[in-house]
Amino acid sequence: MMKEHSLAIDLLLICMSCGAASVLAAFNSTVSAPPSTSFSDTNMKYHMDRANLPKHRRKRYISQDDQLAILDYHNKVRGNVFPPASNMEYMVWDETLAQRAEQWASMCLWEHGPRNLLRFLGQNLSVRTGRYRSILQLVKPWYDEVKDYSFPYPRDCNPRCPLKCYGPMCTHYTQG
Repeated sequence: MMKEHSLAIDLLLICMSCGAASVLAAFNSTVSAPPSTSFSDTNMKYHMDRANLPKHRRKRYISQDDQLAILDYHNKVRGNVFPPASNMEYMVWDETLAQRAEQWASMCLWEHGPRNLLRFLGQNLSVRTGRYRSILQLVKPWYDEVKDYSFPYPRDCNPRCPLKCYGPMCTHYTQG
């Protein structure tokens, strides 16, 4: 059973201004304050960044609807794990972490980071180009790695997938 845990697990979605790529960063963390529910700062930045810039150089932002869609999807699939989790935490949006992820994404490096945050957080990246269909295109592939996860051997599933991992990897699914 999932319980609401407003101070623990957070999801960030940041879109880069580097080319036309979108980057999604998911972080699991413990924070000291409840998440912000005000999206006015993000909306203001969105409109300011669009002014007088060519389309390919404008920053991309995630709407409140997309944030909710991502959180709903994550909470749904996290609640259906097998074997069932005894204390599955409910994911919530954290604006402070979103700002940190945006700073990292603005460096245009396709790698996990920054290292000082990764000691306390899990992080997934995703990129898509071409026609936009749904924000879930960016997060669904992480869950789809469940097919490569072999319980009760979570340590055997890593990017090289020795022995029990039957696919390319499942570390996005496990945050391992």
